Amino acid sequence: MKKFFLAIVVLTSLSCNQNQKKEAPSNDIIMSEPDGGIGDGAVSPAVAFAQDIEQAHNKEQWNTQRAVSFNIDLSFGGKKQLKGKITSLTNSSRIRIDQEDGTILVYDGEGVYLCPKDADSNRARFNMFTWQYFFALPFKLTDPGTNWEIMEPSVIDKDTFYRGKLTFDDTIGDAPDDWYVVYQEANSRLLHAAAYIVTFGSNKEKAEKNPHAIVYRDYKVIDGIPVATKWTFHNWSMDEGIQDQIGEASISDIIFFNAKSELFDRPENSKSIEK
Repeated sequence: MKKFFLAIVVLTSLSCNQNQKKEAPSNDIIMSEPDGGIGDGAVSPAVAFAQDIEQAHNKEQWNTQRAVSFNIDLSFGGKKQLKGKITSLTNSSRIRIDQEDGTILVYDGEGVYLCPKDADSNRARFNMFTWQYFFALPFKLTDPGTNWEIMEPSVIDKDTFYRGKLTFDDTIGDAPDDWYVVYQEANSRLLHAAAYIVTFGSNKEKAEKNPHAIVYRDYKVIDGIPVATKWTFHNWSMDEGIQDQIGEASISDIIFFNAKSELFDRPENSKSIEK
């Protein structure tokens, strides 16, 4: 997943104090597609598709907010995968996850850290960036290093959804070979779904044999910003599209706030997560 990318009010921990880090600047917007634009500084139809989704989600208002936090309750195949609170700066340059079991994950802009040191690090880096990215996706579609191409619309239960394919430059995130097929609702213009592959810890050829999709549901407007409060995960294929459900997540207690920098400092009694 992207970084993800390819996730609060400060939750206290007896063993997890923090040290202050320098904050990263906001990203500039880069608008591109694999075959380039259409000349004279005009925005290509593919980039216009991505911009239209961002506009429908009120990205301008999103960018005025410093940070956002939300609770997540995530399960796949009936098994709990993650429950806790995710906080990030809205530009995704800092992320923190406070899990229900007391473990803390922090991305301070340079490295990923897990507290306490003896906590299970399996999929820690994946969790660090993936779920925050899914939450922030409608506002990151024209981030630096994003590339777009238009696809044929899709009809689902007689409803038409516009589609575009998102790929990334080689230098972007932990898994630049990831790609997304993004679905836009025709009437609301909001993000409906995103099919994706997961190349983190794998390779593109293998990942493309097992693509999935996230569907965004039950939108609520928080401080003028439409945010999905339910996600469902599905099997997906280029021919069949969105198929049977395999997982779900509930998103609650969404709060925009002015986070203090030290919230994202590396905790004491933590270990670095490289992979």
